[in-house]
Amino acid sequence: MRRRPSDFRRPVRRRFSNVFWLTLCGLVVLLLIVMLSRESQPVSRSPLTKRPYRHDRVMQGLNITEEMLSPESVERQLSDQISLAKAFVVIAKESNNLQFAWELSAQIRNSQILLSNAAMRRTPLTTRESEAAIHDMALLLYQAQQLHYDSATMIMRLKARIQGLEEQMNSVSERSSKYGQIAAEEVPKSLYCLGVQLTTEWFRNSNIQRKLKEKRETMKLTDSNLYHFCIFSDNILATSVVVNSTALNSKNPDMVVFHLVTDEVNYAAMKAWFSLNSFKGVTVDVQKFEDFSWLNASYVPVLKQLQDSETQNYYFSGNNGDSRTPIKFRNPKYLSMLNHLRFYIPEVFPALKKVVFLDDDVVVQKDLSDLFSIDLNGNVNGAVETCMETFHRYHKYLNYSHPLIRAHFDPDACGWAFGMNVFDLVEWRKRNVTGIYHYWQEKNVDRTLWKLGTLPPGLLTFYGLTQALDPAWHVLGLGYTNVDPKLIEKGAVLHYNGNSKPWLKIGIEKYKPLWDKYVDYSHPLLQQCNVH
Repeated sequence: MRRRPSDFRRPVRRRFSNVFWLTLCGLVVLLLIVMLSRESQPVSRSPLTKRPYRHDRVMQGLNITEEMLSPESVERQLSDQISLAKAFVVIAKESNNLQFAWELSAQIRNSQILLSNAAMRRTPLTTRESEAAIHDMALLLYQAQQLHYDSATMIMRLKARIQGLEEQMNSVSERSSKYGQIAAEEVPKSLYCLGVQLTTEWFRNSNIQRKLKEKRETMKLTDSNLYHFCIFSDNILATSVVVNSTALNSKNPDMVVFHLVTDEVNYAAMKAWFSLNSFKGVTVDVQKFEDFSWLNASYVPVLKQLQDSETQNYYFSGNNGDSRTPIKFRNPKYLSMLNHLRFYIPEVFPALKKVVFLDDDVVVQKDLSDLFSIDLNGNVNGAVETCMETFHRYHKYLNYSHPLIRAHFDPDACGWAFGMNVFDLVEWRKRNVTGIYHYWQEKNVDRTLWKLGTLPPGLLTFYGLTQALDPAWHVLGLGYTNVDPKLIEKGAVLHYNGNSKPWLKIGIEKYKPLWDKYVDYSHPLLQQCNVH
């Protein structure tokens, strides 16, 4: 039986239909597999939309949201208004416009409440609910501008305010300096009592005078093989600490000789104290400068100046016509001849060849015998330089606008310190150093070369004649600043230069124990006078 063409087409159609559906099902399955695989992997963003981890951390740290970063954000607009309004509140108060400052503060609170409510409900602020607050704040900010509370005015006001505060600070600083100077110059009641008690004891008890004569070893006072120290002071307790600390730290105290020079007022008390107390065999000799026949106005220019009424008025009166001169430059202690005797050491001790000069506000904590064997290389003065900082160079102490100073001295030359100095008296006499000192004192009769004390004339007098010593020999600053503990530990002589002396209430507490350990507070006279 012959098949018709239609009979052949029917199976073909059936086969084609099956293949089609199989193919379609395969594509669907493949598509499902791809979609499932994408869902199982982290979503990758393009470089333009990827947000770095740091960005998320910054947003979290600043406590801001994406909505606040939007240019249409009403939250950001409110925050900006609040920041500006707070600045205007300060300016309004400075201008004494308290009513306007109150209005700004009230509106700031309203805006802050809106922001707080939005944060609590975790939904952004809408324009509708914030419109009134933004409008009211904008009006106040515009009013602030009309009141000239703009940035330029604010800067001018702040500058004026700063200038006023600086003037107040300068005034307070000047008063503080004045009162600090007075406190530093004041003799504590306990030390005044000690002087009175010792003077009374000296004249009442003849045994003390006899002891002093017995202890006096005249031969030692001129023996060049011994270690000679000199102190010029009217402070009995401070001088005692210098002698005691030197004696206790000396390897050979029996070779140590102290030459003390004081004034008429404290002479008896000083002699009484050093006759009543022993210092490990150290020899102590006490003199008063009033006994020096050579010390007169015809020989000593500074003595003539000190007797001048204009000079005394300069130091004792605040009306010196130069209000710019700090009070420390007018300290009456510079009228004391004890301050100027350091320039006459060869005259004070004519038989000595070498001497170590010590101020009365030092503590000795090492053996100082090696100072006497230091080679000064033909110089007169051995001292520790203080030019580690620029303000300790010559230009700090001298008037370089004066042609005489400018012509003779390098402004950047190193300064040095009085307080622990080795003096070669043989070279001193040979070079007529005292004559150099006289020359500069006479040139400074009108105080145009320098103003302050004895260091400036010392810098002039010993210019080119000073040998730098190891800084460990003399550590300064314990009376006015913080000092490196390592320097203190290594230091041979610790200097309480400055107003904060260790025997005063204004002394720096952490440095007082270094001084206190050389004071016998159990001494009957110290207890009687409440010295502590």
